[in-house]
Amino acid sequence: MQPTITHQMMGYDRSSTMFSPDGRLLQVEYAKKAVRQGTTSLGIVCKDGVLLLADKRIIGKLIIPDSVEKVFQVDDHIGAAATGYLMDGRVLIERAQLIAQQYRVNYDSPMDTLLLVKEIANMKQAYTQFGGARPFGVSVLFAGVDDDGPQLFLTDVTGIYFQYKATAVGEAEVQLNEILEKEYADDITLENAMKLGVSAFKKIFGKEFDIERIDGAYIKTSDRSFKRVDKDYLRKLAKKV
Repeated sequence: MQPTITHQMMGYDRSSTMFSPDGRLLQVEYAKKAVRQGTTSLGIVCKDGVLLLADKRIIGKLIIPDSVEKVFQVDDHIGAAATGYLMDGRVLIERAQLIAQQYRVNYDSPMDTLLLVKEIANMKQAYTQFGGARPFGVSVLFAGVDDDGPQLFLTDVTGIYFQYKATAVGEAEVQLNEILEKEYADDITLENAMKLGVSAFKKIFGKEFDIERIDGAYIKTSDRSFKRVDKDYLRKLAKKV
């Protein structure tokens, strides 16, 4: 009896541009797995803005928590959270910051969130199609407020993007998405969304929960301004939920 020859043994995973016989891009699938093993991020669209929360998972007692960044400001009205390989996420978010700045210079107006998401998604897709480079092993949540109101998008490693009312991505995405599906409401406020997010993280992490692990930011529809969630406020919130 001949041993089963896997796709890996046949070399179909040596290039991101090579399809396996059953039509799979194995390098892209590996990148997706890296995201599923990454620290969790979630986003929630509210009636008065949009919220991003992320787990920083501090891996050493001597690490200064503030030096670990999971939520980034892209523009005055847009924020992002990366899950997966954070070095890949940093490159993509810095690219997004540059694109947003160039748009302001060229058109003297803030860039639409969807237009920026498309640019980053196109960049991700290119790295699944061209040889000599691996796909980006990161999913990025983009949250913004523009003329279309508060919006939340998730960009996949493949270059696909989806718009959500609320979603989570990363190692605890299944459990968190179940909580969001049950408890999310279209009329939720930013304050209640923060309570929901912190409560969900607390429920998932259990004894391992530490508010220092949580990074967050929000953008209100009233001023369209990116603001980081105050740590003292999160600590008080964590005691109540």
